[in-house]
Amino acid sequence: MSAPATRAPAATGNGPAWLTTRTVTVAAVVVLLALWGGLSPFTVTLLNYIGLHALVALGLVLLTGVGGMTSFGQAAFVGLGAYATAWVCAAPEVAAALQGVPAAWLPWLGLALGLVLTALVAGALGAVTLRLGGHYLPLATIAWGLSLYFLFGNLGFLGGHTGITGIAALQVGPWTLADPRELGLLIWAVVLLALWALHNLLDSRTGRAVRALKSGRLMAESMGVDTGRLRAQVFLLAALLAALSGWLYAHLQRFVNPTPFNINIGIEYLFMAVVGGSGHLWGAVVGATLIALLKEQLQDWLPRLLGASGNFEIIIFGLLMMVVLQRYADGLWPTLAGWARRLGVHPTPVRLPPPSALPQRTLPPPGTVLVQARDVTKRFGGLVANSQVSLEVRAGEVHALIGPNGAGKSTFFNMISGVDDPTEGEVWLLGEPMTGRPSRDFAARGLGRTFQHVRLLGQRSVLDNVALGAHLRGRRGWLASMLRLDRREEAALQAEALRQIERCGLTEHAHTPAGALALGQQRIVEIARALAGQPALLLLDEPAAGLRHLEKQALAKLLDQLRREGLGILIVEHDMEFVMNLADRITVLDFGTVIAHGTPAEVQRDPRVLQAYLGDDALSGGAA
Repeated sequence: MSAPATRAPAATGNGPAWLTTRTVTVAAVVVLLALWGGLSPFTVTLLNYIGLHALVALGLVLLTGVGGMTSFGQAAFVGLGAYATAWVCAAPEVAAALQGVPAAWLPWLGLALGLVLTALVAGALGAVTLRLGGHYLPLATIAWGLSLYFLFGNLGFLGGHTGITGIAALQVGPWTLADPRELGLLIWAVVLLALWALHNLLDSRTGRAVRALKSGRLMAESMGVDTGRLRAQVFLLAALLAALSGWLYAHLQRFVNPTPFNINIGIEYLFMAVVGGSGHLWGAVVGATLIALLKEQLQDWLPRLLGASGNFEIIIFGLLMMVVLQRYADGLWPTLAGWARRLGVHPTPVRLPPPSALPQRTLPPPGTVLVQARDVTKRFGGLVANSQVSLEVRAGEVHALIGPNGAGKSTFFNMISGVDDPTEGEVWLLGEPMTGRPSRDFAARGLGRTFQHVRLLGQRSVLDNVALGAHLRGRRGWLASMLRLDRREEAALQAEALRQIERCGLTEHAHTPAGALALGQQRIVEIARALAGQPALLLLDEPAAGLRHLEKQALAKLLDQLRREGLGILIVEHDMEFVMNLADRITVLDFGTVIAHGTPAEVQRDPRVLQAYLGDDALSGGAA
């Protein structure tokens, strides 16, 4: 692993090699800077507001589009950032308490207060609301968004509904940013910095885990991701971006009242993220631009067409949003990106440095008991899915768990991997009791697994999916990822993922979206993902389902190699020929109870197994 790894395949297309997304972005920034001094005051103000809205929408892209948590309450966090700096800069009691502090420092103290206050409020709200699922989560965000909005208007020291005036202008070194044109440069610098940092975050170990929150929380937990903590961190980051926008807004307006922070504005922020492309960072900028321009034009033209009275722009705006969402269900950014690709713009290849060394697990000696289930029972109300099931898997063996449909195999799998807790009995992993512990702890102890129903990030590449399996082998966190201080570790994780992809025979599909593969290939991707975590024990739930004959032979060869390397493998499979030719020992379940246990030859002769699979006629030799 000495050669640098690359994140993306080589650029293809008709455009020149230098025409990349990075080149286009830099050119757009240069053009904006060149034109900035000659833009009209109205245009500068409009661009400033687009930048402020884009900051909030960026947080919503991360929170809603990537993380799968819908929030209508981000305007309240904008208000926290705005009111914190307004109070510090303009409240007489603060001025008395901070005598001797230079006036130029007050806005920056307001920023610190706003971020700290937002972190505390977001932490408290997230602890309550993020436990909710389905439609309850967005409803909860509406509730606290309304509560904070009315709180701003009812606190006397914040000026009530009248608000706070006389907010100081920002000062950066010797420059006072009192003019919107000057402050606009700072606003857009912050937006571009946020785009860069969030792009780095999503292109990292942490980013892969965040992407798994939306549709694969169970899978992510089984890879070792603490999804509850990660959701709270994403929620906090989105809130801090909103507060930062509020801070800039307060010093742009030099006046704050509750009106810009009501629930309607919160809905608009969410519109910006969704219309622009909720899974794409640049979609936040596109959405903020589109909605700001639409509102501005509607406010100008509709009174001329329909009369001066009435809020017709709100009605027309809503209808236009419905049309856009129907026509561009995934937002506008994917369509714009597609046009750019047809014009020859290539994705920027990300080159990684030489990889660092990943932690290596020492496998237990052959014959060591890896997992042991002791009289495990699982009840769902009055239904007994498993009844006093005992089973153990040793290092260096393939142990098969078979049984008719509905025998309780997948339920048992979930209990010995931490997805479900047994009603009775105990589960031990590598000599440690694990009953009641989450699946991420099982992964940390050396358990890797696949699922009966494939669980992959369908729109992400095979490489990304497999690299997620190595999550626990990395240590770099949020800040290192956002500042690109994790590149050597990321190179190592990529190299390990590529090694497992090659091992499983999927090299040509490494950069293919996982959802574009056939079902059988997707199951092999799951195996590669589990192997990337370097497990001591591998649980495979119907790995041969959907595979052709030659693919089954290749899988059997791979599993035999893993057995010889010292892994313990527990496999659930319905293909009896595959199982009998591979397994060292077999346990048979029927109606949640163990009816047979032994070598393949012993199990095939067991009359209870024949009865479970073939019925009573198999024992009598008759045929109906």
